[in-house]
Parts: sequence; C-alpha cells; structure tokens
Amino acid sequence: MNELLWFLFAIVNFVLIVAVYRLFGKTGLLAWIAMGTVLANIQVTKTVELFGLTATLGNIMYGTLFLVTDSLNEKYGIKEAKRAVYIGFFTLIAMVGIMQMALLFEPHVDDFAHDSLATIFGIMPRIALGSVTAYIISQIFDVHLFQRIKKVYSSDQTLYLRNIGSTLLSQLLDTLIFVPIAFLGVFPFEVVIDIFLTTYIIKLIVAVLDTPFVYLIKKIKPANQ
Repeated sequence: MNELLWFLFAIVNFVLIVAVYRLFGKTGLLAWIAMGTVLANIQVTKTVELFGLTATLGNIMYGTLFLVTDSLNEKYGIKEAKRAVYIGFFTLIAMVGIMQMALLFEPHVDDFAHDSLATIFGIMPRIALGSVTAYIISQIFDVHLFQRIKKVYSSDQTLYLRNIGSTLLSQLLDTLIFVPIAFLGVFPFEVVIDIFLTTYIIKLIVAVLDTPFVYLIKKIKPANQ
C-alpha cells in the first residue's frame, strides 16, 4: 500500500509544480522552493517502510527541489537556479529559528498542540543542520554540473541527460552528508544504513519520474507572460 501511495504522491507533487509554473511562471517555481524546503524537513521526521526497507517520507518533496532548480537552470540560466537555491537555504534557516523560538513559549493549560510541535520541531535543529549543509553543497553542485553537461549535450532531446545525470551525482553527495548528520545516534546503525540506501534509491527514482515534467515545464508558456 505504501508503495502505491508513494508513487501517487510523487505524481501529485510533479503535477502541482507544473501547475504553479503555468499559473505564476518563474515566481511560482521560486515559491515552491521556499515551501518545499519547509515541507521536506517536516516530512523527513516521519519514518515509513517502502519496498521492505526503512525510509523517510521527505524524499519526494526534497527531490522536487532538484526538479525545480533544473527547470530554472534550463529555461532561465544558472543565475536564477542559484537564486532558487539561496531562497531555499534562507527559508530553511528562518523556519528552524522561528520554530525553536515558538517552542520556548509556555503553553496554556488548555493547549493541545505544544507536545506535537515539540515532537516534530524539537529534533529539527539536528535534521536542519544536516539538511542545510547537504542542501547548499549538493544544490550548488547540481546547478553547476547541469550547466557543464548542457555544454556537451545541449539539445532538447538530451535534456534527460542533464536532469538525471546532474541529479544522480548531486543526490549521492546530498545523501552522504545528510543521513549521518541527521540520524547517526538517533536510530540503530543498521536502520541508518537502510535509510541511506532507500533515500538515495528513492531520490534516483524521483529523478527518473520527474524527467517528463522537466520537458513539460520547458515547453509551457506561463499565463503571466
């Protein structure tokens, strides 16, 4: 059941990205980056079983960030792709800081949300440290690698090489940085290995699945242009 829902969840995310680009153009993609960095870091706190292995839920949402930066890189160039990366970086840091301050408030006697928020955002600093470090390094790497591949394979027919090729290496780098920082000592070592393997494999599957949507975004003319 999880596997089918995961596939549907991925498609819904991709369709929403295409829709936000159609409606709002480049601004919509930048807004998705800001939203996606927050949601990915909330979803990653939920552990699920996929294909018999332990995985975190945030992999799809995090993978969409690479879809968006690759789309921006393809249509608007490396400057706009980097701008998106920096927006995501700032949003993530701001979210962590604001929510840590929010948890300092003494809850009212009738409050029902504090414990749930503390469960999610109480471990966020460690996850955020891993995420921020992995995000900025892997995304900048991805942006530059995408452009390097584009210099060699620049046609529309080889867009899939730029998308999948840059993501394949940048997601490996991202996973190598994020998983140990976020989860070593939190979960047993064998679970951390499971998370590492499933995280990388799922990110690669997301990269393959999102490729048609990168082509679609390239062809679409936003409504506000």
